[in-house]
Amino acid sequence: MNQNAFHKLSYGVYVVSTWDNGRPTGCTANSAMQITASPATIAVSINHNNYTNRCISETGKFAISILAEDSEPSIIGNFGFQSGRETDKFSKVKYSVEDYMPVVSDSCAYIVCEVIDKMETATHTVFLGEVKGAEVFGDRDAMTYAYYHKVIKGKSPKNAPTYIPDEEETKGEDGEVRRFKCEVCGYIYEGGELPADFKCPVCGMGTDKFREI
Repeated sequence: MNQNAFHKLSYGVYVVSTWDNGRPTGCTANSAMQITASPATIAVSINHNNYTNRCISETGKFAISILAEDSEPSIIGNFGFQSGRETDKFSKVKYSVEDYMPVVSDSCAYIVCEVIDKMETATHTVFLGEVKGAEVFGDRDAMTYAYYHKVIKGKSPKNAPTYIPDEEETKGEDGEVRRFKCEVCGYIYEGGELPADFKCPVCGMGTDKFREI
């Protein structure tokens, strides 16, 4: 089975957020889709291990911030590669409260939903939400999952529905271009020597977390 076929499915890149006893929290997601038009309903898939899953179950509400192609890449790492149990993710990201829910400001649109049903799988909960509010922020193109992989050169967190383990990688023979991979988020740096003060644009890790591939 060639799991790369899954990458041909159409996905976006989102931050799914909710409240944790009055504190905003959330996680990166790429599985969100509109189910019906009237009433408008949206489904999102959240891993059981994500703290956001529990918080959505408790509040019965969630918001989807739709990231744009020009959104700051570190937003993805901030919400995707650390847990809201130990980290206040929104302390590092500008946000606003829209329709009573926390929304990432650096996004191209948001949708706020009230949970009306859910389906449990072995690893994820699929929350079905009725749309209670939505807005578009400017004329910006939404980031696709393909854009995230090809342009930003990131990979999915292990809790993502679309996570695929790395295949064995080997060094190329071209001595001019070197490639270094972030072992936390999978970002690929291409160029010459990795600068000593380089920080991963996705997860913010330093050079000690990079290995040459």
